Amino acid sequence: MKFIKNTTRIQEQDDAALIARYKISGDLESLGLLYSKYMHLVFGVCLNYLKDEEQSKDAVMQIFEELVIKLKVHEVQNFKSWLHVLSRNYCLMAIRKNSKHTTVSMEDSFVENAEFVHLDLDDTKEETLTVMERCMEKLPEEQRISVQLFYLEEKCYKEVADLTGYEMLKVKSYIQNGKRNLKICIERNSGE
Repeated sequence: MKFIKNTTRIQEQDDAALIARYKISGDLESLGLLYSKYMHLVFGVCLNYLKDEEQSKDAVMQIFEELVIKLKVHEVQNFKSWLHVLSRNYCLMAIRKNSKHTTVSMEDSFVENAEFVHLDLDDTKEETLTVMERCMEKLPEEQRISVQLFYLEEKCYKEVADLTGYEMLKVKSYIQNGKRNLKICIERNSGE
């Protein structure tokens, strides 16, 4: 089995080199090379969430535009997983934005329709996201910031400590307590 090489390490180094080149020079060609390696995965994530091929193609381009800005700001250790999270978050926000602007035609039979209406899963996701956002706002500032950096921006404890100036033990405590408080709040408010 010695003839099988582990290319994961090489690929991560190549990604890191392209990221470094882009950050130093701002060269979009380097970023384009990096993005093209994972574009099919971004499209797959978008198609999974958006359920529309054309909308997913547009999302792939929009995510690239976000990448141009965000990659200069964020320290990325594993580009592939970071890009997956960025793509997922973009799609969730797009779904949320689109659900606010949906219109329903009111036909005469609509009001009189006595059939049981099933809950739409997208509405459930939307409701859960809304409840979670409200609960995040209710957390004490240290917990909210630590939870956001750790879970949503996928920073490690050390990065959270460096970014916030909190002690490492405090960061762990804020994340643990914030997660628990967030869970309690979401459970209390899910039935509303």
